[in-house]
Amino acid sequence: MTHSTPYTPSKAFRLASVAALLIGIACYLIGLFNAQMALNEKGYYLIALLYGLFSAVSLQKCIRDRQEQIPTSNLYYLLSLASTVLAIVLLVFALWRAELLLSEKGFYGIAYLMSLYAAIAVQKNVRDSQGLVADTPAPTANSTEGEE
Repeated sequence: MTHSTPYTPSKAFRLASVAALLIGIACYLIGLFNAQMALNEKGYYLIALLYGLFSAVSLQKCIRDRQEQIPTSNLYYLLSLASTVLAIVLLVFALWRAELLLSEKGFYGIAYLMSLYAAIAVQKNVRDSQGLVADTPAPTANSTEGEE
């Protein structure tokens, strides 16, 4: 299996990615919890976040599979791409039509995009780490013969 980079992500980058994901999701959810809107609106925004996270990670996985020559159907790739675009469009449309302050709309938009980006980064880090573990040969009993 060919990887685009032979390096494992640094611990600092892995932690920063996880922190960005948790902070983005937490900010979005705290803002949603404190918002003065109907419960069905809150549900819409929650599902928009979950759908966006899933579709972005799915698209990233599909693109990565193609880069590594892992068979992926064109239909799955197109569905992942359309799903990611649709998730973002649904949030943008909802924010455009919402009766919120412009600062609140910006807050939700930034928290949403930060969460999507961080989810992609976390998934990439996991994939890079797993790929290196799978490609690293196990030490053999003969590997220590010349060290005596």
